[in-house]
Amino acid sequence: MESAININQDVETSADNIQVVAFQLGNEEYVVDILKVQEINRLMRITRVPRAGEFIEGVVNLRGNIIPVINLHKKFNLAPSGEADDKRIIVFQFDEVKAGIIVDKVSEVLQINASNIEETAKVYTSIDAEIIKGVAKVDDRLLILLDLQKLLGLEVI
Repeated sequence: MESAININQDVETSADNIQVVAFQLGNEEYVVDILKVQEINRLMRITRVPRAGEFIEGVVNLRGNIIPVINLHKKFNLAPSGEADDKRIIVFQFDEVKAGIIVDKVSEVLQINASNIEETAKVYTSIDAEIIKGVAKVDDRLLILLDLQKLLGLEVI
């Protein structure tokens, strides 16, 4: 049984639109740029790592690669919700660095027009605001756009 969804890296994007993967954490919806997503897996056995940061849930062995998994519930101080069968690990890759995040449910892949994204500074001010790129308005939904490189501490100087 295949438990992973491979994301096509040749997706079409333009200067006006970005394609994103939408997911739920608690009662909120978040999105991440699909170009950073390598794959989406069912929740698997996570091995705890002694003295890891408080947001690091542990590591997983994904086809021979050891990947750290971040628990965004702890990072954002959110209570987990939804069914255990719906939980997923979204795996990202930046250059040679791979990491995953635990989410309650992956909802869909969609395109967002850049004009529908409000900058973070206009809607939210906090120390953690740097990991939020903005808030997108799609129909009657508000989607929080995360900056994965900053979330994972991989921002380029």
